[in-house]
Amino acid sequence: MATAADGAALAPVTAIALVGVLGVGAQLWAWRMNIPAIVLMLAAGFVVGPVLGVFDPARDIGPVMTPMIAIAVAIILFEGGLTLNFKSLRDAAHGVLRLVVIGAPLGWLLSALALHYGAGLGWETAAVFGGIMIVTGPTVIAPLLRGARLSRRPAQLLQWEAIINDPIGALAAVLAFSVVQVIYTSADGAEAALQLGLGIVVALIVGAAAGALLVQSFRRGWVPEYIKVPLLFVSVLGAFALSDWVLHESGLLAVTVMGIWIANSDLPSFTELRRFKEHATVLLVSGVFILLTASLDLETLGTLTWRAAVFVALVVLVARPVTVFVSLLGTDLPWRERALIAFTGPRGVVLVAVAGLFGERLQEIGIADAALVGPLAFALVTVTVLLHGFTLAPMARLLGVAATDRPGVLLVGGSAWATALAEALKRAEVPVLISDANHLRLRGARELGLPTFYGDILSEAAEHNVELTQYATVIALSDNDAYNTLVTTDLAPEFGRENVLQIKRDASETSRHALPSTLGGRPFAQCATYREMARLLAEGWEFRVTGLTDEYGIDKWRADRPDAKLIATIGPRGTLRFPRDEESIGSGEGLRILHFSPAKKDRQPVPPDA
Repeated sequence: MATAADGAALAPVTAIALVGVLGVGAQLWAWRMNIPAIVLMLAAGFVVGPVLGVFDPARDIGPVMTPMIAIAVAIILFEGGLTLNFKSLRDAAHGVLRLVVIGAPLGWLLSALALHYGAGLGWETAAVFGGIMIVTGPTVIAPLLRGARLSRRPAQLLQWEAIINDPIGALAAVLAFSVVQVIYTSADGAEAALQLGLGIVVALIVGAAAGALLVQSFRRGWVPEYIKVPLLFVSVLGAFALSDWVLHESGLLAVTVMGIWIANSDLPSFTELRRFKEHATVLLVSGVFILLTASLDLETLGTLTWRAAVFVALVVLVARPVTVFVSLLGTDLPWRERALIAFTGPRGVVLVAVAGLFGERLQEIGIADAALVGPLAFALVTVTVLLHGFTLAPMARLLGVAATDRPGVLLVGGSAWATALAEALKRAEVPVLISDANHLRLRGARELGLPTFYGDILSEAAEHNVELTQYATVIALSDNDAYNTLVTTDLAPEFGRENVLQIKRDASETSRHALPSTLGGRPFAQCATYREMARLLAEGWEFRVTGLTDEYGIDKWRADRPDAKLIATIGPRGTLRFPRDEESIGSGEGLRILHFSPAKKDRQPVPPDA
C-alpha cells in the first residue's frame, strides 16, 4: 500500500486548494446523498493521505500546518461561543451546569480509567489524555445537530456541553501534564501551579476584555460596518495568541469567553457577524478534518492492538453514559433525553490536535507509551464520528426526542385562506404551524385544532417558544407585502432561499416598486396575490390533494383542472416540495399534488380528492 512519502510533493498553493476542494466537496456530496458530512471528510483525507500518498500536510505545507490548525480551532471555538446565548438556555441551564461542573471531572476520571485498564497506558499518560477526552467535539456536534433535527432541549445540552467543555478539556490536559512534568523533571511544582493559575486568569480577563471592547466599539459606532468582520477576526487571533503565550492551550478558553460575551450583548449587527462566522467555520472544519486525517501514518496506526477496541468500547458504552447519568441525576429531564445525551459523545478536531501535541511532549520527557496517544485519539474520533453520524437521527426518532419525523411548513399569516391551506396540509399529514401577531386572525385555526403561534415570528419570544427545526419551509402569507418580504429575507439564511416562499406582492410589476432578487422569497401559488387568493376562496375554491399515478399524470390532471393553482407535491414519504413549474413534477405511485381549485362539477370522473 502506498504511503504519503511515496508521492511527489505538491506545491503549497496546490495543497491548500486541494484541502478546500476536498472539504467543501465532501460537504456538498454528503448533502446530496443525505449522509453525515464528517464521515466523507474523514474518508477523503484518509484516501488522499495515507492510502494514495497524494497529499502529506507535513511535506506539502510544512511547518505552517500546526499553527494553521491551532488558529482554525480557535476560530471554530469562538464561533461556537457566539451561539451560546444565555436566554436560549431556559430549562436546559441546570443540565448544562451539571454536565460541566460534575461531568467534566467525572469524565476525566472515567476516561483515565478506560485508558489505563482498557488501552493499557500508564497512569501518567492516561491522566493527561483523559483530560483531553473531556472534549465532546463542537466541530462534530454542530453538523450532527444540523442533520439530526433534535428537539430544542437535548440539542442545547449537547451544544453547550461541547463548546464549554472544549477549553476545559485542554486546560485539564495542561494541569495533568504540569504534574507529570514536575514528577519526571526537576521542574518546580509551585512555579508550575502559579503559571497554570495565572494562565487561566489571564485567559478569562483577555476573553472578557476583548469581547467587551468589541461590543462597545460596534455599539458606539467607532468601527465602520465594512471593518467589523475583519476586526472581529483580528481580535480573535490576538486574544488567542496573547493568552496562549502566557499558558499553552489557554487561548481556547479566551476565545470561548470572548464569543459568549458578544453573544449575550444584544448587538444590532450580531446576526450578520454570526452568519459570516458560520460560513468561515464550515470552511475551517472541512480543512482541519482533511489536514488531520491526511497526516495519519499507517505504520503508527498499525501499532494499535485489540486493547484499542476495548478502550473505545469502554468510553462509548461505560464512561460517557455513566458521566451523563450521574451528572443529570436529580434533574427534571425525561429519561429519553438523558439516554440520547448519554449515548452521544462524538470526538473531533480538538481532541486529535491537542492529543497529538501532548503525546509528543510526554515522549520528550521519557514516557514511551505516549506514542500511542495519537493513534488512540484517531481511533476514538473515527469510531464515534461514524457511530453517531449514522445513529443520532434514528436514535432520536426512536426515543421520541426528534423535532419531527417529517419536516413541516411554517405559515406566517392567519387569513381564512391560509387557515384552509393549513387544514389541507394537516389532512395530508404534513406538520404545520400558523403564526400571526393578530390574535383574532388565529381564531379560525384554533377552532380547527391547528397549531398556532400568537406573536411576531421574528421576535425573541418566537425564538424561544417555536422549535424552528421542526419546519423545513416558510411561507409568508400575510396581507402586508413589506412584512412578508422582511420575514422571508430574514429567515432565508437559516432555512435556505429555496425553502422560503411568499405571496406575490400587489405592486411588484412596476419598476418603481420592484425589489432586487436578494430580497424576499420564491413566488407562491403560481404568482397569485393575497387579494386573488381571498377572492377565489370566497368564490368556493378549495385546497385539495390529488394522487398521481403512471396512468394519471400531471398532464391529465391539468386537463381536468385547467384553472387550478398548483401549490406543492407530496412524496410517498411525506416529502413536501414546491416546484417552480409543472414540468419538473413527474408522476409515479404515491406522489400527490396539493392544489387550489374550484369544486369539480362536470360529469367526467377524476381520481378522488383527499
